[in-house]
Amino acid sequence: MANVKNLKKDINYVLGDIIEAVYLFELSTSGKPTEATNNIIDEAIVAFDNLITKVNAKNVENKKAHFKQINVELEQVANQLIAKINEL
Repeated sequence: MANVKNLKKDINYVLGDIIEAVYLFELSTSGKPTEATNNIIDEAIVAFDNLITKVNAKNVENKKAHFKQINVELEQVANQLIAKINEL
């Protein structure tokens, strides 16, 4: 991981793209939000908040391992949300 700034950008871009994909799905199908799409967006926002909180944690012993774990969590959350979008 190059630095914290890039990790924060990655989190923002990945979860932002997932939310955008949900909006595109809504526009291409019913044109209105559904409970399922709202739940996916809410999950993405909660994941964003959790990951940013972990990035900003100050009391970390091994920063490199900590940031690597956050990157792994980001990938896992993104894959889960994408799977939910594909199920719609």
